Amino acid sequence: MSITVLIPTPLQKLTQNQATVECNGSSIAELLDSLEQNCPGIKDRLCDEQGELRRFVNFYVNNEDIRFLDGKKTALQDGDEVSIIPAIAGG
Repeated sequence: MSITVLIPTPLQKLTQNQATVECNGSSIAELLDSLEQNCPGIKDRLCDEQGELRRFVNFYVNNEDIRFLDGKKTALQDGDEVSIIPAIAGG
């Protein structure tokens, strides 16, 4: 099963400057483990010390926010696209 992960620019230094990475996993949680195997250190940027997704990083599966799906348990299928979007704040 191949999932395309869109990597935001600030994290591309961990993906050898690649904007997209192909990973495997049947859920977001499994995808994060696969991503960590391919790009060591990236999971620490996406998850807190308890392994929960950081609240300032948003994940979308085929343009649907996983907060409105099943969070880290959101099921993935072959060919899905996962976007990682860091929150932007400002005034």
